Amino acid sequence: MYLLGLGLVLLLLKWAGWGSVAGWPWWVVLAPFVLAILWWAWADASGYTKRKAMERDAARKAARIDRQRDALGLHSRKRR
Repeated sequence: MYLLGLGLVLLLLKWAGWGSVAGWPWWVVLAPFVLAILWWAWADASGYTKRKAMERDAARKAARIDRQRDALGLHSRKRR
């Protein structure tokens, strides 16, 4: 996501002709978009995206279970 944001900022600066970015070649300005596409392709192909989503789900599930145990007056795993 950072590469996409960087690409948008560079694109706006190049289009507006502001600063030193105006003199840069177009391939330099558009390079963050290409890198973002390569990153997303690698993340999807390697399973990185799915693994991170599963980790978030597991953390949410553990937090929900701890909240329910606290509400019932049982000791959560964090306090042991």
